[in-house]
Amino acid sequence: MTRIPAEWRPHKAIWTGWPSAGDLWGEDLDPARAEVASMVRALWDGGKGDKMRVLAFGREAEASAKLALGRAAEVVPSAFGDIWFRDTGPIFDAAGIAHGFKFNGWGGKYQLPHDEEVGARIALLAKADYRRHDFILEGGAIEMDGEGTLLTTRQCLLNPNRNAHWTEEGAEVALKRALGVEKVLWLDEGLLHDHTDGHIDNLARFVAPGRVVCQVPAGRDDPNHDVLEEIALELGAMRDAQGRKLEVIRIPSPGVVEDEDGDPVPASHMNFIIGNSTVVVPIYSGTGDDAVNALAPLFPDRRIIGLSSNAILTGGGSFHCITQQEPA
Repeated sequence: MTRIPAEWRPHKAIWTGWPSAGDLWGEDLDPARAEVASMVRALWDGGKGDKMRVLAFGREAEASAKLALGRAAEVVPSAFGDIWFRDTGPIFDAAGIAHGFKFNGWGGKYQLPHDEEVGARIALLAKADYRRHDFILEGGAIEMDGEGTLLTTRQCLLNPNRNAHWTEEGAEVALKRALGVEKVLWLDEGLLHDHTDGHIDNLARFVAPGRVVCQVPAGRDDPNHDVLEEIALELGAMRDAQGRKLEVIRIPSPGVVEDEDGDPVPASHMNFIIGNSTVVVPIYSGTGDDAVNALAPLFPDRRIIGLSSNAILTGGGSFHCITQQEPA
């Protein structure tokens, strides 16, 4: 079985979506588009970074995307429910095969027309062979190091609202068979009020073989204080598929970020996307610079750029959630 390359390996392209549905985004539509455009331009890096392929649904969305992005991206007309392509799009392996999975709107919470078709659509546009797997999986629920290790959470993968009869053992068999991994590492809980039920790309990310980054609480008032402390302790006790003890590096959490009703939202600096020349980090407040500075030494050959993701977060995610890399 061919493995899935690590995100820091070279990309042929990065796929993302242009916020297209006014009824979904409401007053956040234009601000979200501005944030997506900033991310696309940063990853494109004046032509030195990634080839950006941006799906837009509908004539108005297509026109606005072309106007906003110019030479920074290829705008591709295509139907989709919303822009969370990390979860609805395919996962490409090193042989160029696009792996698709069932998608049920994060456990039946947000089911939109066309989201089930996104994996096959992107595979077709990429001219990639498409392999469909018969279980529910979102790409944001798994994190891989490219050397046989997969990191995930029990809260998401073993949730009865996904694959109702999965046990740890059953999940591991399915993941190893589909994605070519050798060892699955399990964390427990995710962030407060995260409708994804604990996606790993808000919690912990591989940045090199044997090296994982997670967050340190902003203070006792951090709504995820206990969870973040537990994650660091659990990771520190783990070994990867090659037998290495994980090196755990911690960067600042955004702390308390609230929605318009004053409720904490699952803001995370972990939701960065690693491009060919640039790492784009979501920031929400004054803690952003600290997070960017902490990540910079981990990517000595790339620019580290912090960009606002407040509008995108109103839809439930950030830069990693809306992108999917196609390996070179």
